Amino acid sequence: MRYYIADCHFFHEAQNERMDRRGFSSVDEMNEYMLEKWNHKVRTNDDVVILGDLSFGRPEETAGLLNRLHGRLYLISGNHDRSLSGSTACAERFGWIRPYEELSDNKRRVILCHYPIMCYNGQYHKMPETYMLYGHVHDTQDQRLLEQFQEITRGVTLTDRQGEKFSIPCNMINCFCKYSGYEPLTLDEWIALDAARRQAAQNRRPVCTAQEGAIPCSGEK
Repeated sequence: MRYYIADCHFFHEAQNERMDRRGFSSVDEMNEYMLEKWNHKVRTNDDVVILGDLSFGRPEETAGLLNRLHGRLYLISGNHDRSLSGSTACAERFGWIRPYEELSDNKRRVILCHYPIMCYNGQYHKMPETYMLYGHVHDTQDQRLLEQFQEITRGVTLTDRQGEKFSIPCNMINCFCKYSGYEPLTLDEWIALDAARRQAAQNRRPVCTAQEGAIPCSGEK
């Protein structure tokens, strides 16, 4: 089984106090909770692709964390992963550490980068389906802007070489750990969760009345 997750930020106290406002009473409580969620889901022989910013801890702290995490680990390096790539003890825990990768997952192409790529390789492809998995932006205004971009892009209609019309898939998924309750998810699970989040956002959108019918208010999310 292969799982994906982004932006765990183990040992990062500010994720509770500011930033994500995760709500744990201490960084130790946050670390232990995320470890429990991870190891409950992941088995020894499972693969976990971490989409950056795994740990904010010192190299020795991060090495201890890595020894407790289940699974075969692979790292897409993020802007807070310097201690991982700079420490031999940490780096040896990973099958590879790369800034970018393209993989196949059950006959689907997966584009992996810590930073969201709006024009990614294969974004127009219908077959194989292509997904761009990213992190970095957490649940911020940047994520709201990316959601707007995806909605606009999916509404664009093109014509293929056979003369058939199609919409741009724009399959970008933010694998932010807080979205998944701090547990790694499979690609299928991330696809389902992302669809549910988009539907929930659509249901919360204010509606204005127009002669043509009920339409979303301009500029509202």
